Amino acid sequence: MRRNTVKRALVAFALALPGAAIATVAAAPAAHADGCYTWKRDLYQGLSGDDVRQLQIRVAGWTSRGGIVRIDGDFGPETAAAVKRFQSAYGLRSDGIAGKQTFTKLYQLQDNDCTPAHFSYRELDDGCGKGGWSGGPLSATDTKASAVRTMWKLEALRRGLGDKPLNVTSGFRDSSCNKKVGGASDSQHLYGNAADLTSGSRSLCEVARASRDHGFSGIYGPGYAGHDDHVHVDSRRENNYDKSTNRTSWAAPDCGVSR
Repeated sequence: MRRNTVKRALVAFALALPGAAIATVAAAPAAHADGCYTWKRDLYQGLSGDDVRQLQIRVAGWTSRGGIVRIDGDFGPETAAAVKRFQSAYGLRSDGIAGKQTFTKLYQLQDNDCTPAHFSYRELDDGCGKGGWSGGPLSATDTKASAVRTMWKLEALRRGLGDKPLNVTSGFRDSSCNKKVGGASDSQHLYGNAADLTSGSRSLCEVARASRDHGFSGIYGPGYAGHDDHVHVDSRRENNYDKSTNRTSWAAPDCGVSR
């Protein structure tokens, strides 16, 4: 959890203005004061580019059950569907077109380091207390990029659970840390691609079941060996660098979650 920034408070105020005022505020880049990313055009099916890719990262947690949003820069049907779900979740017009109101909400949610409102690099990089993003199979830059996608999925999951806090007990681990805690030899944690979760307000089964609808292709929870005190979520299906096939693997038997 983190405190809302002044930027998010200002943009939230903009969302409360009448439609004409929203257009005025959102159209001026300076009003965003956004240190991460500012969109310059409306986005919809058929478009492509880095701006689409940046959008896909932020809506990656708004897929249909068991689905994923490919971070490929091409605005296709799966991206449109995710945008619609994002819009619906935040009370916006659900048309699948990313325009001013959609971007304004994203500016409200993201911090200047590109992480979402309720998760941070610090939370995802426990590293057995050592810190840093090196020491895994990928470069530090690529590992951090994976962690950002993970955080945006966690932000969606948090929203799906009624905006109740989620606690990350383990995020990225370098090779020595992963070995120390007894992680799998090719654990998704090594790639910045996973998080272990607990919640003070939701049961572990509620977390595991909700994770199915927020882009996680790996889910392990109560009833699966070693996971009775937390829920593990990851994006293994999107990991082209590990040694396993890109597939969905869900196992939380006590919660009725399997695939």
